[in-house]
Amino acid sequence: MASLTSHAHKAADNPWLERLTRAGLVGYGVLHLLFAWLVLRIAFGGAPADGDQSGALHALAAKPFGSALIVILVIGLTAMVVWQIFEASIGHRGERGRHRVYERLASAGRAAFYTYLAWTGIKVLRGKNKSTADLQEEASQDLMVSSGGRLTVAVIGVLVAAIGAGLAVYGLTRKFEKHLMTSRMTAQVRDLIRRLGEIGYTAKGAAYGTAGVLLVMAAVTYDSDKARGLDAALRAMAAQTYGTWMLVITAVGIAAYGLFSVVQARYRKV
Repeated sequence: MASLTSHAHKAADNPWLERLTRAGLVGYGVLHLLFAWLVLRIAFGGAPADGDQSGALHALAAKPFGSALIVILVIGLTAMVVWQIFEASIGHRGERGRHRVYERLASAGRAAFYTYLAWTGIKVLRGKNKSTADLQEEASQDLMVSSGGRLTVAVIGVLVAAIGAGLAVYGLTRKFEKHLMTSRMTAQVRDLIRRLGEIGYTAKGAAYGTAGVLLVMAAVTYDSDKARGLDAALRAMAAQTYGTWMLVITAVGIAAYGLFSVVQARYRKV
């Protein structure tokens, strides 16, 4: 077992995996910047694409060299999946006890999410136009045929809302700093990445929290239109009296997270 763990650590320390992972973090940040741009378009009534990550990828695919950029992004995301699988299996260096278990579970969740994003990118490259929001709505429609299915949708909504709350707390308490090589930063960079992380994680948390609440409402009211994930959350914001400003603030926050991801690519412990 010790030998197997040793081999796993050596594989995790592969320099090419580190380079691809850091490139993936940059791509992940760019994806969030595109997402923020879509949120702004929704705010001002000009976004035909869905307001989620798949909508951002579809918008990118329509640009010159967009497909090539998505290929690079998928490669980087795949490296991030491998990295997080290693983190989930062998743990974070220096973590002990309950914190070690929590970090392993968090890494497993990140690996699943990065896999979903990579697969979404592959589907966009293959020309499949059905968005994640459409798939979520269809799945919710199928589930809500029975009372047990509606309960399942409600439970998923509660979990999504809890993830949103967790992201916000993670940002506000600056837990992200323990994964960064802060000793290599100048005071100015450390202050910048701290502010970007606080704002970015809080904005993402608020968006996911709203999406989770809407999923619960979809189950209660039997309205699958509310079960479209982030797209439904953003369009629900747009329908409010101060919806435009709410979306502008959300877009700024998501853009902050995108910039945080780009900056942390250099300083993340990989």
